[in-house]
Amino acid sequence: MESAGDEAGRPVTDGSFRSTPAGVLAPPPPGWQSDAEMLDRAIPDFDWRTLPEGAEPDVFDAPSGPLARIALGPRDGRRVLLIPGATGSKEDFVLMLPLLAAAGFRVESYDLAGQYESHLAGPWRTDPPRERYDADLFLADLLAVLDSGTQPVHVLGYSFAGTLAQQALVARPDAFASLTLLSSPPEPGQAFRGIKRIGPLSAFTTPHQGAALMLWGIRNNLNRVPPGRLAFVRERFALTRRDSVDDLIACMMRTPDLRAEVAAATIPKLVAVGAHDLWPVELHQRSAREIGARFSVYATGHSPCETAPHQLVRDMLAAFDAG
Repeated sequence: MESAGDEAGRPVTDGSFRSTPAGVLAPPPPGWQSDAEMLDRAIPDFDWRTLPEGAEPDVFDAPSGPLARIALGPRDGRRVLLIPGATGSKEDFVLMLPLLAAAGFRVESYDLAGQYESHLAGPWRTDPPRERYDADLFLADLLAVLDSGTQPVHVLGYSFAGTLAQQALVARPDAFASLTLLSSPPEPGQAFRGIKRIGPLSAFTTPHQGAALMLWGIRNNLNRVPPGRLAFVRERFALTRRDSVDDLIACMMRTPDLRAEVAAATIPKLVAVGAHDLWPVELHQRSAREIGARFSVYATGHSPCETAPHQLVRDMLAAFDAG
């Protein structure tokens, strides 16, 4: 995929990013959990390329190729792995990193193969080569990331990555300390059928058409995100491979039914969603009951990691303690 970029592989921007106000990515004040909602409401617009002080970027050699990764927190801390969804990246969690690190965890995230700064990873690099970015490719990468450090790991999967995390839990239950599903498809099968308003139309779309519709909505800011966030999201598309997005949507159209296996796992589980998520809250609540998970709802949309990070981390820490 061709794109303009600098020496580090990041695309050249038009300078439209806003600065990051001091304190946005700083360690939280003592007792912040009791003020989580207030702190979330006070999040300003900022430059989403900014990483918290002390964050450690690196490149992980996964089965599909080089994956861009970041980590923050004590090297001997219990690991927390945050996995982004389709068209997302590790930067989606920058507001969560300092909160988890301050609690003593070693928190990590990485760009999925084909997405943003992992755009050089793909099916042609696997052994043997694969035809596309399929579920097995993403699962092999995730298992390799889990095996790259101490276990068990607290794992959060965001949207598509929630399904991916469940597949990894079924394959390697010993590697998991807890499971958090953030805005993840709540039903197996054709995951888009339950989406509000346009769900029934998804039965008549191909993965390529579904991806095109999603990309159009993001580029045109239908979710009305702030300017700094929108600038970063548009920049990210300059590197993300379009075929990887098509293939991710295809995976979501064939979401496996893992409810019984996940319900049987005895680790702490949390389903966390925004009240205005793509899928109705009722579907998420039913999914949480089916797998035996705690359930949290925030006054936001599909991306609580961006808009309600304090509340989300507060509830994750409570789930961790329950284990």
